[in-house]
Amino acid sequence: MAMVTGRIGGAPADLLNEEVLEPQFSYEVRHLLPHYLHIEKVLLLEYRRMGILGPEEVAGIARALHAIRPEDLAADPEENLSDISFGIERLVGERLPAPAPRWHVDRSRNDAQACAQLMFGRERTLRIAEGLLGCVAAAHRLAAGHTEAPMPGYTHLQAAQVITPGFYVSALSEHLLHTLHRLLATYDHADLAPLGAGAMAGQELPWDRMAMARHLGFAAPRTHALAAVASRAWMLELAAEAATFATGLNRFVTDLMTWAGGRYGLVELPDELAGISSAMPQKKNYPLLERIRGRTAHLFSWYVDVAAAQRGTPYSNTVEVGKEAGAQLATATGTMESILRLLTLVLDHIVFPAGRGRDLCAGEHLGGFSLANRLTLDEGVPWRTAQVIAGKYIVAMIESGSPADPDALMKICADHGHPVADPAGLLAGTLEPEDGLRRKCSQGSAEPGEVRSMLAEQGEELAVLAKEWSARRRRVEAAAASADELLGLEKRS
Repeated sequence: MAMVTGRIGGAPADLLNEEVLEPQFSYEVRHLLPHYLHIEKVLLLEYRRMGILGPEEVAGIARALHAIRPEDLAADPEENLSDISFGIERLVGERLPAPAPRWHVDRSRNDAQACAQLMFGRERTLRIAEGLLGCVAAAHRLAAGHTEAPMPGYTHLQAAQVITPGFYVSALSEHLLHTLHRLLATYDHADLAPLGAGAMAGQELPWDRMAMARHLGFAAPRTHALAAVASRAWMLELAAEAATFATGLNRFVTDLMTWAGGRYGLVELPDELAGISSAMPQKKNYPLLERIRGRTAHLFSWYVDVAAAQRGTPYSNTVEVGKEAGAQLATATGTMESILRLLTLVLDHIVFPAGRGRDLCAGEHLGGFSLANRLTLDEGVPWRTAQVIAGKYIVAMIESGSPADPDALMKICADHGHPVADPAGLLAGTLEPEDGLRRKCSQGSAEPGEVRSMLAEQGEELAVLAKEWSARRRRVEAAAASADELLGLEKRS
């Protein structure tokens, strides 16, 4: 066995390697290797600054690190204990023209692993943000094209008031923007580098932790050494934001699935986004919506997985928290990216059939609320009595099949002790679906002009968020390039 420690005298057992170490090694090579190499280069800059390594040693190690590719590394219980850090160390050592005995002095895997994991989480968060930005833009375009056509809005699964597709989709846009805001806060709270914390209590050389953090693209170092290696709160918070996003999106997609049904016919997707029944040729199914809603479940379970793996553990560096709790990070963030891509596809192609929403509104007598308001405001009928009168009038219209009957309204008002002189005037402007939109005037309402105002505000909010996320992405990209430049390395192809 290669001499990597004096405490353990034998290589890991075959079963331990097969079930635990090799899968972890492969996962980290696939997802974390660029971050480990970036970390090694930043540490190399510090060794040079502190005079621990000479220029030739630094140049040789830098070239060896820069040349490493995923296929160069393999889990080997004899040679590297199937550990990626040992694997990188051994591979670099083999490629150096002369030994560099001081390389890796005053080092621990604990802070490097915590840092690489956080950098991977940061990478995935930036990708999720990119997907959210595109999804908001798609929702914004869709809503802007549907601010006038009426459709029923539902409460308790029953038609309640007149809205528009644009009003509804602008609520989805708001949910996506809310997620972007919260995700940005989560990102910024986690934007602290663990590197330089050592095993748990700090290090013995005067590492410049601020410089290392900046070279890694972080805003600053994580101040407390123990918290730097023990905490994975960032992962729990990221999972929580994903679950919160999924909860709201699940409800929106449930509406779309319902409205796509034959009873409603309020939304359609083109044939290329639809499915068929193998037995019933008349059917046009939308399994794409089911896929989106189904995948949100994985984001709920991710949070439970992370929380369950962290609770009950000691507050220190542990494999349980550092690795098992993060086992679903790549899969879960990939799922969220997939959900956003599919949702954007839906928003770019969904159709609200012309006139269908209005037809449903017309058959639901949605002007009852407006009629009650007018009875109170124009005729002085007490509000609760006005509600009773409007309700009885709608029942009468449903039973008679008539869209409007001023005489019936006059009789019902009189029966309740509130005779009216102009029932036709009371009904005018309350029964047509378009009336229900025009009569709304409060901020945030379904009135078309108000929806357009909300969309304009959302557009401004989206532009600000896009700039914020772009700034963070540029900082990360610049940091990787600057470390290579400071070490005199060419850009990797």
